[in-house]
Order: sequence, then C-alpha cells, then structure tokens
Amino acid sequence: MHSIDTPLPAMRLNIVPARTGMLWVKQGLRTFFKQPLALSGLFLMFIITVSLGSLIPYLGNILALAVLPAATLGLMAATREAEQGKFPMPLILISAFRGSKQQSRAMWVLGVIYALGFLAVLGISALLDGGQFARLYLVGGNLSPEMIQSAEFQLALYAAMAVYLPLSLLFWHAPALVHWHGISPLKSLFFSAVACLKNLGAMTVFSLTWLGLFLGIGFMLIMVSALLGQPELMGVLMLPTTMLLGSMFFTSIYFTFRDSFSMASEASQEAST
Repeated sequence: MHSIDTPLPAMRLNIVPARTGMLWVKQGLRTFFKQPLALSGLFLMFIITVSLGSLIPYLGNILALAVLPAATLGLMAATREAEQGKFPMPLILISAFRGSKQQSRAMWVLGVIYALGFLAVLGISALLDGGQFARLYLVGGNLSPEMIQSAEFQLALYAAMAVYLPLSLLFWHAPALVHWHGISPLKSLFFSAVACLKNLGAMTVFSLTWLGLFLGIGFMLIMVSALLGQPELMGVLMLPTTMLLGSMFFTSIYFTFRDSFSMASEASQEAST
C-alpha cells in the first residue's frame, strides 16, 4: 500500500492493491462475528427505521433517503467499536448527530444532496417508463408480472442502476469524511469519488466478492430446499439470511474507508518504518 498527497487537511489518500478488496470482506466478516448480536441488531434497527419512514407516502421515502448517509455512518461507527472489542450500543446509530452543530448541519446537507441525487435518478427512469419505477419506489404498490416483463420498465430499471453507480461512489466515503475528518459536504463527495476511482481494483474485487457470497448462499438455500423436498423452506430462510448478509456487508464498508484514508502523521510514521 502506498500513499499520494491530497488536498485533504492533515490526511492522505491511500492507494491499495486490488487484492485488498478481498481483505475488506474478510475483515468485515471477522469483526461481525466479534459482536454478531449487536451488529445484526443495529442493522435491523436501521432497516426498521427506514421502513417505518417509507410508510408515509412521498415525504417518508424522501426523509429516509436524507438520513441514509447518517445511518450508514452510524453502522460504520458501530463496526469501529466492535473491532476494538467493545459492544456498540443503539445510540451509536445517531453518532452523526451527537457531535458539534457544525457536524450535524454538514451531515444534514449531505443527506439532502443524497436525496436530491436519488430523486434525479428516479426522474431519469421516469423518462423511460412513464414513471412506473419511480412511483413503485415513492408510493409503493405491487410489482406485477406484466410490469416486470415490460420493456420500458426493464429499461428504466437498468438506467436507474447505471446512473445510481456514480452517485454511490460520491457518497461511499462521504459520511465518514464529514463526521471523522471535518470535510465539507461538497468536498467529501469529491474526495470519496477520487478514492473509489483510485482504488477501483480493490472496490471491484470487494463488490464482486460480496455479489458472489449473496448469490452463492442463495443458491445453497435453493439446493437445500430442493433436496429436502420443501420449497417453502426457501421463503422461510431467505429473509433472515439476507438480513445477516446485509449486516456483514455494512460491517465491511468501514474497512474500505479506514484503509483508503489515513492521517498525514500516520502516513509519515509508516514511511519512516
């Protein structure tokens, strides 16, 4: 791992080899199993909070989008505590709003930008399918087979996924940069995107590894259900399995940030050893 200078105050961006992406996954899994009940419970609280907010038509989903960066920061803070051998308490989920007023304001600004960006993604999809995908997200409703088979709906879905990718890179490290390093919201988006692109190999390995885990475990559940002759078992096991994997995935996100940035003093010590 080597470092390059960046305009970040007292901080450096680390460029890591592609194989580090696998290490991030391993570190996430190892840390999760240090505190599995706490981390899975916090993730469940995170999901429930977002789900309850989404029950309010339009406004609820927008509010949930606005608090998503702060909630992600809370899960990262919980991971950091678990890595240190501590038991993260529920209040850690609102870590983003327990600092200074300036930090809280910056996190809200970041959240508003994220919500607007996501709404822009939905707006682009609406141009392709007349708003079916956007209405499904904002208002809810049933996903009918006819809708899934619709060429317009599929095009809108793929377009939304393609446009969302750069948005996710902008916000991948941004909450942590705002909260732990005092970077302004707009600068945090820039530095997050730069870090992801500079470490694109590691990020790709990280993403593909998690994709493989999700697909592989899903396939195992299908096989077990088929071998036991109980297809309904698949439905029973899928939700808790997905929740556990989601908890592990969010646990591993912290390590993508920790290894991508370091304080300048730490980098100097590493260079001198």
